[in-house]
Amino acid sequence: MSRTVEITVISGEDLRNNRKPIKKNAFVVIRTDSQNSCKTDMDTEGGSYPAWKQKLVVDIPMHAQFITLEVQCKTSLGDKTVGTARIPVSDFVGGYIPDNYLHFLSYRLRDYSGERNGIVNISARVKVPEYASCSRTEVGVPFGVGVPLGGRNFGGIVTGIPVLSNYPRNY
Repeated sequence: MSRTVEITVISGEDLRNNRKPIKKNAFVVIRTDSQNSCKTDMDTEGGSYPAWKQKLVVDIPMHAQFITLEVQCKTSLGDKTVGTARIPVSDFVGGYIPDNYLHFLSYRLRDYSGERNGIVNISARVKVPEYASCSRTEVGVPFGVGVPLGGRNFGGIVTGIPVLSNYPRNY
């Protein structure tokens, strides 16, 4: 069992390779577990401040507590990991946050020795299956049907809130 999360990798800041700003060819690999990963396209122009603005849809196992985000750089010797961030799934799943809520998040990257090595900016949204979402047309209420209010047809959604009153109760 898994949940689908839409992660947009927005940009990186102050990315370095051996304490020198990277020049080009940065990309991001997202790992949801040891067997599943996906990656962005390479940014060939942004240098140490790349902008990917790429949306990736990943399936995260229900038991997963973290996803790993690696910023890598293609060099003449192969792909080198610039920095890694372990992102708690709880940052965008669960709690009092509604499903389908768009989170904008920034994480500090750490290099292989644990030193700070830039920042990565992402957005994340838990995708809700079509059958689990609720809209007015799905529950049989067509658009344009509403409650007449002051001569106008109000077609919005109304939320009722109980109000305490001083009326005597007849039990």
